[in-house]
Amino acid sequence: MKVVEANRVADKTLVGRYRWTICAMIFFATTINYMDRQMLGLLAPLLQKDIGWNQVQYAQTVMVFTVTYAIGLATFGRIADRVSTKVVYGSAMAMWSIAAMLHAVAATVPGFAAVRGLLGFGEAANFPVAIRTTAIWFPKKERALATGFWNMGATIGGIVAPAFVPIAAVMWGWRATFVAGGAAGFIWLAVWMLVYRPPAQHPSVSKGELDYINSDREEVVEQSVSWLSVLKYRETWAFVFGKLLTDPVWWFYLFWLPKWLNESRHIDIGNLGLPLIVIYTMASVGSVAGGWLSSRLMGRTNKPNFARKLAMGICAVCVLPIATLSHFQSLWFAVFAVGLAAAAHQGWSANLVTMVGDVFPRRLVGTVVGIGGVAGMVGSFLYSGVIGETLQRTGQYWALFAVGASAYLVALGIIHLLMPRMTPVKLREQGTVSG
Repeated sequence: MKVVEANRVADKTLVGRYRWTICAMIFFATTINYMDRQMLGLLAPLLQKDIGWNQVQYAQTVMVFTVTYAIGLATFGRIADRVSTKVVYGSAMAMWSIAAMLHAVAATVPGFAAVRGLLGFGEAANFPVAIRTTAIWFPKKERALATGFWNMGATIGGIVAPAFVPIAAVMWGWRATFVAGGAAGFIWLAVWMLVYRPPAQHPSVSKGELDYINSDREEVVEQSVSWLSVLKYRETWAFVFGKLLTDPVWWFYLFWLPKWLNESRHIDIGNLGLPLIVIYTMASVGSVAGGWLSSRLMGRTNKPNFARKLAMGICAVCVLPIATLSHFQSLWFAVFAVGLAAAAHQGWSANLVTMVGDVFPRRLVGTVVGIGGVAGMVGSFLYSGVIGETLQRTGQYWALFAVGASAYLVALGIIHLLMPRMTPVKLREQGTVSG
């Protein structure tokens, strides 16, 4: 009944829209997050000459990032459920921006590994805190769409970075480029500290909008729930396997696409920008489209299980063409195939993380997302080692793309087996939670 009434209010345009301002702030944070982490891949050809690393050493540097990112996810996933969103997001932004700037003073492979580790730990906060913030500020029927919008920051970062980084590196050098990237985070931090308050305390949130935000929540969670307790639920493991199998594919794109274009398609650093901009532009469209499709299906059917899984199934099918890359020499066929796969991943990811908010109460969302993120980073760590050894021994990328093509269908099958109905979790410690 509350949902119907909220929809009627929305139809009369009486509901405010300040929640979308918060969504925009998360979008910009995510954009900066991915710009900072993608700089390594874009500058890899220059760094390989200055630092002197080989494929295995580059992979090991990436692996350090993934390990500390996993630790950060475990840490911030829990903190996000216990500490002020304003404080934890702001602190994390400051930490990873400082780490990004410290790349400018690294001169050896161990030095780069150290600053990448600090960057990974700080950047890990973005996803669990963003999901937690989305659960606070949006009703269920809008969460996938909101997640799709701010998750688009990952691909906008992928567009801005190749447009900016190669030019900056040629003009200023790679050290100054890292400093400029880190400085953007402090600009965001200043704005965040000014604009963020919880919905119930925010002067820009009307009563109508606050009622709309809270329209489908009836949560009763009074006791703390431990990590081990959360791991008892099949729904947690569904999210874990979804992240474990598909996150490594995205990290492969993020850190290895510039090297793939350079080594397999003979594109130098001055010409990397356009292919990567096309790929990440397509990915940004996929992020919004995946969230929009799911939210549209949710609005029409009010069936989260049907809406999320159908959208994810479509995304899984759209990844399949990358398995054929080795059969085609055309640069632009490869670019569009990878762009479609990247778009599909972003649509998939928006729905995967939204599922957590669909089945778990708000105060556990950050914890579950953190656990799943750790699983994704474990998979990425292991896959990075495989990538480095494969390329060092064979120099061929085709098998790596083939693995990525199949990962999503396998993950969706496991998710459906573990969570066939996707109903709200009943916490064993304190009774039923609906929402």
